[in-house]
Amino acid sequence: MKPIELTKMQSGENGKIISISGGYGIIKKLEALGIRPGVDIAKISSQLMKGPVIVKLGNTRLALGFGMARRIIVEPYDKKDSAGVYE
Repeated sequence: MKPIELTKMQSGENGKIISISGGYGIIKKLEALGIRPGVDIAKISSQLMKGPVIVKLGNTRLALGFGMARRIIVEPYDKKDSAGVYE
């Protein structure tokens, strides 16, 4: 599938992080949280009007601000490929 911003993924959708757009500071902050290219990620939920985005990495759940989540570029898995990845 085509790479999209994490904020544009649907709740419950899984994908692989392709890249992080931004400067040195935000890249290092996200890497410290375990968010880096090549990692599988699942979007759990998001709030209306640019609120926090809740994601799951392995067994960890994180709440990211909308601006930070917007910088994470993800390639969503096809529905058949992602079945049971984070259930």
